[in-house]
Amino acid sequence: MTTRDVVILGSTGSIGTQALDLVRANPDRFRVVGLTAGGSHPDLFARQVEEFRPAFHGLGEEASVEAAGRPADVVLNGITGAVGLLPTLAALDAGTTLALANKESLIMGGPLVLERAAPGQIVPVDSEHSAIAQCLRGGTAAEVRRLVLTASGGPFRGRTREQLAEVTPEEAMNHPTWDMGPVITINSATLVNKGLEVIEAHLLFGIDFDRIDVVVHPTSVVHSMVEFADGSTLVQASPPTMAIPIALGLAWPDRVPDAAAAVDWTRPETWEFHPLDDEAFPAVELARRAGAAGGTAPAVYNAANEACVDAFRRGRLAFTGIVDTIAAVLTEHDVPSEQELTVDAILAADGWARERAASMIEGSAQEGAR
Repeated sequence: MTTRDVVILGSTGSIGTQALDLVRANPDRFRVVGLTAGGSHPDLFARQVEEFRPAFHGLGEEASVEAAGRPADVVLNGITGAVGLLPTLAALDAGTTLALANKESLIMGGPLVLERAAPGQIVPVDSEHSAIAQCLRGGTAAEVRRLVLTASGGPFRGRTREQLAEVTPEEAMNHPTWDMGPVITINSATLVNKGLEVIEAHLLFGIDFDRIDVVVHPTSVVHSMVEFADGSTLVQASPPTMAIPIALGLAWPDRVPDAAAAVDWTRPETWEFHPLDDEAFPAVELARRAGAAGGTAPAVYNAANEACVDAFRRGRLAFTGIVDTIAAVLTEHDVPSEQELTVDAILAADGWARERAASMIEGSAQEGAR
């Protein structure tokens, strides 16, 4: 078995630390040759560098771009947010397998990212898309009828829109089944994260939006499903953990033995699935519209959300205001029918959306203060 050289971007975040746990447990399979982080946890990063002694390490976006382009077998992009775009492109241009946890870079870059990727070069690390990739081994692309993404429903499952108006950041951070970073946790509470995943599934697997469904599955044991033309459905199930998709991302197409505990089938296990309440949680339908519009609309959806989540965490925006503001920004965004999607165009749209969202939030705050 050949040892794989691995670069980990975002090494101090949730994905990065779990990836290093996997490397630590499998030193014969993986060797860390690059580590980067954003800089919010410098002491932890220093300890990681001391332990793994990578050939390259650094803090900040430029360091991540450089690390992603260096020689390696696999680059794990575990960065959160739009800053992951340029490292994603750097890894693809270098011809390295990209284990992609940074969904934002694919959603922002869309066709531009896909054009830079060789067949099979991108391996999804989101648990839902990893599940779909595993299920797709059970049939051909022509046999696929639809993809079904599961959503836990977050901490506010079952609440009406009116009941969500006074939600606090602390409540939004209290996810019932997953332990994630603050931005992704709040995205899960609004279901913006599931909207992003619908766009990601469309891009990764080439399935039309009307053949991608979302169902609420509170226990997060079934990570997603693929329905085939003959009426059969394959599911991928495990206890809620990112260890399995991370391990598959680094070892694809192979599996890493004992990457995580399996479902204990000797104990009672009930799977529940419920339809998504689009009225209380309109983020998924809004994402479908942004994805169908194409061009820079998905980048605007993502950027406006990041600005809104920051404002919500600082007490400047109500919980329901997150998706309302995203919708308002998208309404103002003009997508030319023949828009050329370039890195500059994507970054310009990203910057405009952040500024417009911030302006709307400030205007609402001033109006409320009168």
